[in-house]
Amino acid sequence: MPTNRYDKILVINSGSSSLKFMLFSMRAETMLAKGLVERIGAPSANLAYQRNGEAKTDEAISADNHGQALEMACAMLAHPERGVLKNLSEVNAIGHRVVHGGEQFRDSMSIDENVKKGINDCAALAPLHNPPNMGGIVACEKVFPGIPNVAVFDTAFHQTMEPHAFLYAIPYKYYEQYRIRKYGFHGTSHKFVMQATAAWLNKPVEELKLITCHLGNGSSIAAINGGRVVDTTMGMTPLPGLVMGSRCGDLDPAVVLFLARQGMTPDAIDDLLNKRSGLRGVGGLESGDMRDIVDAAAKGNTSAASALKMFGHRAALYIGGYFTLLGGADAIVLTGGIGENSAAARAAIVERLTALGCHLDPARNAETRGRAGAITQDTSRVPVLIMPTNEELMIARETFRVLTSPAQPVTNATA
Repeated sequence: MPTNRYDKILVINSGSSSLKFMLFSMRAETMLAKGLVERIGAPSANLAYQRNGEAKTDEAISADNHGQALEMACAMLAHPERGVLKNLSEVNAIGHRVVHGGEQFRDSMSIDENVKKGINDCAALAPLHNPPNMGGIVACEKVFPGIPNVAVFDTAFHQTMEPHAFLYAIPYKYYEQYRIRKYGFHGTSHKFVMQATAAWLNKPVEELKLITCHLGNGSSIAAINGGRVVDTTMGMTPLPGLVMGSRCGDLDPAVVLFLARQGMTPDAIDDLLNKRSGLRGVGGLESGDMRDIVDAAAKGNTSAASALKMFGHRAALYIGGYFTLLGGADAIVLTGGIGENSAAARAAIVERLTALGCHLDPARNAETRGRAGAITQDTSRVPVLIMPTNEELMIARETFRVLTSPAQPVTNATA
């Protein structure tokens, strides 16, 4: 049971032009309120806000930077009629999502000057994410002086991978010089569903072999043995692995060289592979949203149908490989917006897993949406489970754990 000292924890996810926030009471892990400030720095900035159990509200605001966005969010949290706090002093701690911790951070960390330097040092590995993540940290230090801040890294959970799994087959000097290697992402989600699945199966995490699949606009799979990641699909960046909403996933690296020789610039290739590929590129639609792909495929759009098949094929390929690496699995777990809600996308994966002993139950698959449950037949040797994720709650849990543990987590992973 959390102590009063760190009962109310504010979770911040700061993007380049957005700031997502969620306030938890850790006594019963209750979400009190949440919101999102979008289009920071633009004349059309907007604040969406919702108290637990109430309807969402939207209003136009003025927010030229992340500091102003945070002030607007805090004003809503402490609003005399719509807020959930009498004053901001009730906030006991702040947890921040930080995308890239490199090898320097194997776990969540209390933020001090050394940690901030480490986050900045990792900016070269995540130039679109770490700088705005730092912007959120700096803003919180100004608005909440003296309140502890904790960094929760997307990459940290995957740092149990061994060198033979995280190194690329290029000369070792490039790892030594540039730290080119696989890092993995979505670690907060993978860790949450691992713990939730262990509770659902009523087994200790240490006794489980799990294949967790975070399936959304960005997607990744992790092989987990006894709470330790053995391998994961994303790499040095979030681009490789599965077919995603607008990202290509795995690609022959010579394709990049070929496109460059055709005259495409590095920035143009980066835009192509990250923003115009994946379901969007293959499906022939302006959208890479799985819902649009499924609807179009059902209406006879062959390109959309091909995109859905590619999605299932690639996911099944990795699940089968990870099943082999683990020597079997106690469960295959699907989560994320697609994993929790898209029956068609789930079927595209599970129907390709019969060799593993997974047999889809169409009725269960159709009726299971946004809640925990099996979508395979009871006779399946390996169950496929739906397990809703909650990355914000995981960040709050990590923040509480770091601040109440007797020692700081381990840093400075090395090969």
